[in-house]
Amino acid sequence: MADQTFLGWPFFEEAHRARAHEVEAWAAEALGAVDHGDVDKSCRDLVARMGQAGLLNATASMDGVLDVRSLCLSREILARHDGLADFAFAMQGLGTGAISLFGTEAQKAAWLPKTRAGAAIAAFALTEPQSGSDVANSTMTATREGEWFVLNGEKTWISNGGIADVYTVFARTGEGAGAKGLSAFVVPADTPGLSVVARLETIAPHPLATLRFDNCRVPAEALIGVPGQGFRIAMSVLDVFRSTVAAAALGFARRALDEALARVQVRKVQGAPLSELQMVQGHIADMALDVDAAALLIYRAAWTKDSGAPRVTREAAMAKLFATDHAQQVIDKAVQLFGGDGVKSGEVVERLYREIRALRIYEGASDVQRVVIARQTLAAHAAGGV
Repeated sequence: MADQTFLGWPFFEEAHRARAHEVEAWAAEALGAVDHGDVDKSCRDLVARMGQAGLLNATASMDGVLDVRSLCLSREILARHDGLADFAFAMQGLGTGAISLFGTEAQKAAWLPKTRAGAAIAAFALTEPQSGSDVANSTMTATREGEWFVLNGEKTWISNGGIADVYTVFARTGEGAGAKGLSAFVVPADTPGLSVVARLETIAPHPLATLRFDNCRVPAEALIGVPGQGFRIAMSVLDVFRSTVAAAALGFARRALDEALARVQVRKVQGAPLSELQMVQGHIADMALDVDAAALLIYRAAWTKDSGAPRVTREAAMAKLFATDHAQQVIDKAVQLFGGDGVKSGEVVERLYREIRALRIYEGASDVQRVVIARQTLAAHAAGGV
């Protein structure tokens, strides 16, 4: 049984503790044997079942407010049980985040009840081949033609690409240079001119694709917010969901620690359990420390956002950087403690070793988070706040 004493921390209210127990109970019953061979089918099935269970209600909001602590708790628990379940849950929130926070009432009514019910799959189409984390350098265009916008360009590494029913797409509308000239749009997957040109395979399989937009026409009502607001919308969405990436990493790390604890108490060397070796105890201590430190940073960021902070850029960046980098270290130690079995295909720690790596890249790579933290800290110091 994974440690749950952290639920007693003052970051949480009773509703969050109830949410954690609800997700834990569902995951324990429903995630015994997820098929990682056919990820498209499994993700569709997971979204449908989570929707039916009401777990996806936290991923979208008709009133423009998302409870970040609920999102983080959900991702941590799901990731501890199964990485694909975490992915399916998270992408429903990320894919509709711009609609929840900035969408019109009509946009919310058209899509959020469906995504929350698991009847539609959502995706967030931001990354481009040449820009990566440098969102301001996006080159995909959206040209106004009367009551329409015409989209042209390419997006890549799009989670749920190929299985999504709706995409939130960011394109250059030209109100200004760089970050000032981007806008966001709701684009149904069946819109003419939108095509999946490549499916992308990774070390931990997930539905990923490259999308192409060839004279893809969407009505003016598809615009989210106002023209030129796209960069702000994207950053606001990432401000919410970046902490949840850290929470998923924490879930992986907790599972690795649990697996390692069980292993070292039954595996014997020269007649004694591994757990009696001081060097092994040192590894366990480091793993436990990394898990708790990550949890503190994550739930500080989530609590700060839920308490009304307009932005938590620094806190979220710290949480994502520390949690993902240190989860990698925790999992690596678990693999080491398992010895040869740790790299055997099908072992839990081997799967975790593959799952964790991408989290240090997507939604802002680790080095980008360091830049964000430094700039935020320098700016606060200049303003007399640090």
